[in-house]
Amino acid sequence: MPRRESDEANEAVEANEAVDFDILARAARAATRYREAVAADTGQPAASYATCRQAWHGPTPETGAGAEETIDALIALAEPGLHPTTGARFFGWVVGASHPVGVAADWLTSAWGQNCGNHLGAPSAAAAEETAARWLLDILRLPAGASVGFVTGATMASFACLAAARSHVLQQAGWDVEAQGLFGAPEIHVLVGDDAHTSILATLRLLGLGRDRVKRVPAGPDGAMLVPQFRAVLASCEGPAIVIAQAGQINTGAFDPVPEMLPDIRARGAWLHVDGAFGLWARACPETAPLAAGFEGADSWATDGHKWLQTPYDCGYAIVAHPDAHRRALTAAASYLPPADVDERDPSQYVPELSRRARGFATWAMLRHLGREGIAGMVSRHCRLARRMAARLEREPGIAVLNSVSLNQVIAGFGTGEDDAEAGRLTREVIARVQSAGDCYVGGARWKGREAMRVSVISWPTGEDDIDRAADSIIDAWRTVSRHR
Repeated sequence: MPRRESDEANEAVEANEAVDFDILARAARAATRYREAVAADTGQPAASYATCRQAWHGPTPETGAGAEETIDALIALAEPGLHPTTGARFFGWVVGASHPVGVAADWLTSAWGQNCGNHLGAPSAAAAEETAARWLLDILRLPAGASVGFVTGATMASFACLAAARSHVLQQAGWDVEAQGLFGAPEIHVLVGDDAHTSILATLRLLGLGRDRVKRVPAGPDGAMLVPQFRAVLASCEGPAIVIAQAGQINTGAFDPVPEMLPDIRARGAWLHVDGAFGLWARACPETAPLAAGFEGADSWATDGHKWLQTPYDCGYAIVAHPDAHRRALTAAASYLPPADVDERDPSQYVPELSRRARGFATWAMLRHLGREGIAGMVSRHCRLARRMAARLEREPGIAVLNSVSLNQVIAGFGTGEDDAEAGRLTREVIARVQSAGDCYVGGARWKGREAMRVSVISWPTGEDDIDRAADSIIDAWRTVSRHR
């Protein structure tokens, strides 16, 4: 009887499934080689997006490829388009550098293949999260009784926290939003600063609270909310209210004046959420902790692990001072999942997903590796290096540092004394020249109506030599641009 094509296809699939586990070591060797090489690489990806699209484009595979061939092809296609964000002189965005200890823990996480939905299905993953959450609250000096959800990043952390806030303020108004939804619910007033991060507006849109319905509070030159204006806006709102403050404005690193805002928020019965994607880690360092004094009095906090804690992507934390509201807003009950006992923590009670990565392993590893002192020292070092960068730049005629460097962010403008259009053109040219030179990577931003260069110092390997080399590159680029204007 002739063999059918389907029989041959099935045999091919079975052959491909018999993978030699040496492929894991092969991938590890390639990853190690890449990380060793990227330490000296601070330029842009070798291939543009257009080039990558062309290289990756191909027909849908009809038959499978061998394990080694597949992984080798992946490496060959991916590496030209990888941005060296783990390098010591990458300052383009506020991204951590994926510390090798966290990466190693993340490799194990993938190999272990745990679905961190509940503690019965993944006991070690759930226990790692519970301990890592306790350590996290201790290091950030937040209420020990707060609940912590391990999510993808600060955007989803704010989503989870604001879901809890929505539930809490509507329950106080006599409305069960989990059962009844928002149709017919009392109006919720949401207050944000004029210079809030765009991710906050995205979460409000996803939660049905509206991007354009927010009450905007005027901000000062550093992006922090102005207290008199905040009080006036809050006083104009009747009914349930949520206030969203910042710990670390994305351009300047500024902190909203929470200690002055809190009495009005408490008197009003409003919920205070803190967007602290990177700035909340200031609380872990004695030198910078005063910047975030009083923030422990908030109702919820969102922060990232893949920024200052240097965990691999993706990792963020939704921290809520009211665990009941946190669980009520996010718990997904299923008939095939046994309920947790009162004294047991199920990971899925505090995040939007049931199936998800066991992020607690890498968080536990980085907290264990760095410890309280290591985290404090890294935050302190990065802030000191940011001040060193600012001092180098502002000594050069024609360069203006546009913020008070209190944390790890530096924004600079070029062409002092020029009109806005000309200064903007010069700034864009300097950024482009620095990026093409390849000694460091910096990004651009628009701040208070003008173009600016943004330098974010948050990569764990960055040292003084890296700052000096980057500053030299920026100054050289400015001198070249200014000579030819």
